[in-house]
Amino acid sequence: MPKKTKQNKLDIAFYESELAKLQIKLVKLQDWVKAEGKKVVVIFEGRDAAGKGSVIKRITERLNPRFVRTVALGVPTEREKTQWYFQRYVPHLPAAGEVVLFDRSWYNRAGVERVMGFCTDEEYWEFMRSCPEFERMLIRSGIILIKYWFSISDEEQEKRFQARLKDPTKTWKLSPMDLEARTQWMAYSKAKDDMFKYTDIKEAPWWVVNADDKKRARLNCIHHLLSQIPYKEIKREKIKLPPRQAEEGSGYVRPPIDTQTFVPQVY
Repeated sequence: MPKKTKQNKLDIAFYESELAKLQIKLVKLQDWVKAEGKKVVVIFEGRDAAGKGSVIKRITERLNPRFVRTVALGVPTEREKTQWYFQRYVPHLPAAGEVVLFDRSWYNRAGVERVMGFCTDEEYWEFMRSCPEFERMLIRSGIILIKYWFSISDEEQEKRFQARLKDPTKTWKLSPMDLEARTQWMAYSKAKDDMFKYTDIKEAPWWVVNADDKKRARLNCIHHLLSQIPYKEIKREKIKLPPRQAEEGSGYVRPPIDTQTFVPQVY
């Protein structure tokens, strides 16, 4: 991977201002998807500690979880291992008016399963043959499919791993698989290159996000996502709050406050 030019850190105030603007646009996108009955799938793949989760968090934090949800599947069960490979992902695809964000996806087979030997060569090559057709089928069915790969240098990944070791709120992010991946850096690089060769299709290309700078990666990814969907602002009716019903004359008497059990005010 060519060495990336180091940039100055983004001003915090500028970053927060731009993120707020983008999140307002995401709300408008959500309204349009719901009103038009669209179906959107966004795939997030990349190196461990590349910042996929933090981008997903910024996308979803202002949106309605009833219509915009994240899917992050764990290790397949013994039963799921016997299914058609894409079968465990299909139930999570969106219905009309929904957006689904895959925090890792069916591309596990082309990455971790390939490198760690969790699938056979036959299963791997069948995936490479089937995946483009599977995605074309999704697109023909009306799903808007967008795929992101988060690219991070080995120096930056090492820095983030070390930070996770020192932070008790982040050590859970270092799974045994993440640690093993450190010893397989080049194998994962080759797996990614092979994956792009077969699955970077015209109908659903891979979009690479330079993720060495977390804040820039968040802004750039969200900005690009918004540009890929031809949404329009849906005019909402102005909301007027009705007057709250008065207690007097209602005939209702509240029970004494000391009959309730309160959380201790430690702070």
